Amino acid sequence: MSESRLREEICRYGRSLFERGLTPGSSGIGIGDVEKARAVAVGIVDDMHISLRLDDGGWLVTPTNASLGFLDPARISRLDSAGRLVSGDKPTKEIPLHAALYESRGSARAIVHLHSTHAVALTMLPEIDPRAALPPMTPYYLMRAGETALVPYYRPGDPAVADAIRGLAGKYSSVLLANHGPVVAGDSLEAAVFATEELEETAKLYLLLRNLNPRYLTPDQVSDLVQTFGLDLPSHHDHDGHDHG
Repeated sequence: MSESRLREEICRYGRSLFERGLTPGSSGIGIGDVEKARAVAVGIVDDMHISLRLDDGGWLVTPTNASLGFLDPARISRLDSAGRLVSGDKPTKEIPLHAALYESRGSARAIVHLHSTHAVALTMLPEIDPRAALPPMTPYYLMRAGETALVPYYRPGDPAVADAIRGLAGKYSSVLLANHGPVVAGDSLEAAVFATEELEETAKLYLLLRNLNPRYLTPDQVSDLVQTFGLDLPSHHDHDGHDHG
């Protein structure tokens, strides 16, 4: 697929996420021009983003302070393989986060980072297991998002978050940043978007059913999914003694 087509795909999927309410705070609704300009100047406008890794090792990434619902293909940031801006607008400040996930997940071709409501809420609950932030609630959660890690809070743009991602050793394609939001990698942009959507809906299910003693998938049912669909789940790797490196 040509780079121009990939730019259009980023805009199309960004618009889709926006129209379905998965990008809260990115519209600027209710913010005056002067207030929004000040917010942009100090970097506090909600910054959700999409990136794509290109065949030459460079990336396309949505610009900083850009609404995913109103992206311009020509203004999408083009970075070289070292993460330096080649063309387009200034990229998101979360470049170290993307770089770490691409580095540790060799199969990743796209990354989506949102601040979706239910996924963020999930990160604030005291009982969440950092190694498996959600239980096996549905087959499609496991098939699309896999198991999800939770990493501690880092301020937006803190390069230290990259070390936390690398510390997961590539085991997880979906990660929750505490009090911040999901970061999801996929082997295509479509896969990353679908996995992000599935993660958000599963977080919503968890919150709806919390403390109601819901029935989750059994270990045997999870094993059946792993064997039937070739799922790469960290818990099953650890159980089998496989190496993730």
